[in-house]
Amino acid sequence: MVTETDPSAPPLGLRESKKQETRQLISDHATRLFMAQGFEQTTIAEIAAAARVAKKTVTNYFARKEDMALDHQDAFVALLARTVADRASGESPLAALRRTFTDAAAAADPVAGFAGPAFVRMIADSPTLSTRLRDLHDLREAALAEALAEATGTEPDDITPRTAAALLGAVHRTLFQRIQELTLAGQDNARISAVVTAEAATAFGLLEPSLADYAAG
Repeated sequence: MVTETDPSAPPLGLRESKKQETRQLISDHATRLFMAQGFEQTTIAEIAAAARVAKKTVTNYFARKEDMALDHQDAFVALLARTVADRASGESPLAALRRTFTDAAAAADPVAGFAGPAFVRMIADSPTLSTRLRDLHDLREAALAEALAEATGTEPDDITPRTAAALLGAVHRTLFQRIQELTLAGQDNARISAVVTAEAATAFGLLEPSLADYAAG
């Protein structure tokens, strides 16, 4: 998988650029091996050999083996909170999140779940990666709750932003799982995008009575 970069970020120095290249090289080789022979079956030694680096280099760059496969995880966790923080004046979080998901589905964005059948199968077949993905959904919901609390001037542990984040997070989690299901069923991205866009309208619509005006000031 290719790691996202921020086009607005300043140019990297040579040392940092080389570090990112090495990290990406390891991730690419690891993901290729994971998809070919299974996540649990692939060893750090095999990844190091494929990337032509030392085993210690692999572990220095990646604290967890699963981080080599889920290299969109930072963008994934931050996405919902960032959408709320960056929404237009007067736009509710519900409207902003629905719009952002629709755009992501139209673009077949990997962060939204459009990762291709081999990658999705790799996750589905791995208990470790499946567990880590659930953890990332939980982290994303927690980050969203913090963003909603900030947007409404409430405490982070207030029940209202936490409940709103749970509801909005559940819709995104369900749609992500739906994309995975359709991918494994052999549907192409165009078909998946059409299906989940229509289903997103239904899913987000269920939240309209309670969240249409929430934090829309």
